[in-house]
Amino acid sequence: MTVSATTRIRESLIGLRMTRAMEVLDHTLQRLEKGEISALEAVDDLLNEEYSSREGRRVGVALTTARLTPIKTLESFDFSFQPSLDRNRIMALAQLEFINRSEVVHFLGPPGTGKSHLATALGVAAVKAGKSVYRATLAELIDALVKAEREGRLAEKIRFYARAALLIVDEIGYLPISSGGANLFFQLVNARYEKGAMILTSNRGFAEWADVFGDPVVATALLDRLLHHAVVVQIEGASYRLRSHADLIPEHVRANAPISPPPPPKKRGRPAKTRSNDE
Repeated sequence: MTVSATTRIRESLIGLRMTRAMEVLDHTLQRLEKGEISALEAVDDLLNEEYSSREGRRVGVALTTARLTPIKTLESFDFSFQPSLDRNRIMALAQLEFINRSEVVHFLGPPGTGKSHLATALGVAAVKAGKSVYRATLAELIDALVKAEREGRLAEKIRFYARAALLIVDEIGYLPISSGGANLFFQLVNARYEKGAMILTSNRGFAEWADVFGDPVVATALLDRLLHHAVVVQIEGASYRLRSHADLIPEHVRANAPISPPPPPKKRGRPAKTRSNDE
């Protein structure tokens, strides 16, 4: 008995584990028989359905692994609520060139102004572009590093965090950090320096990092690396989460204390020679 072309196609799809293409095969063949599409378009439809299905699964797994759920996107960000933000600048970051250049993006601003949303949205865009991403709060990172050090696995843990093309560190300044924890975070930053991109969010200005990390020396060393190749986005505005209850918030809380501007990064290389008056 002669095996029909349709049966062979079906068997091939099963053998190739093209589940989605199998699901739409009959519908695609019906459209082909009715003359709605050409044979080439039928093949294109089957392959596109399968690719979209697999890509959707890949992105879903990658987002979960990267700890980027619940998902946030730039499309869902209300730029009109934060007029201090330059939308074009954020959309330029969404092109992800900063990842290719191993730069650090800082989102600074009071709580509720969208820092974490923007950081997560850029992480989601990176995952969809096929880049490896990992997100954690600073407290979670330090807890994991402290535990790894106690168990003799610190180098292994730092390699794990250094592996991602983009590391997102959220909520810097929300919880106090011990000097030991600050030193561990510095080791991680040093391992990624000029090798991998980062996004950091903080409600504290750089001038306050000595207090955040409990050690001005470590804070200076961190800023030296984190501001060398950096993009700083300062957000000034009210909390988006409290927008419907603004009348219940005391005036002194609603007033937004400005985030201190970043100190200029240290110049690298030899200092320029100064000329004496005798020359």
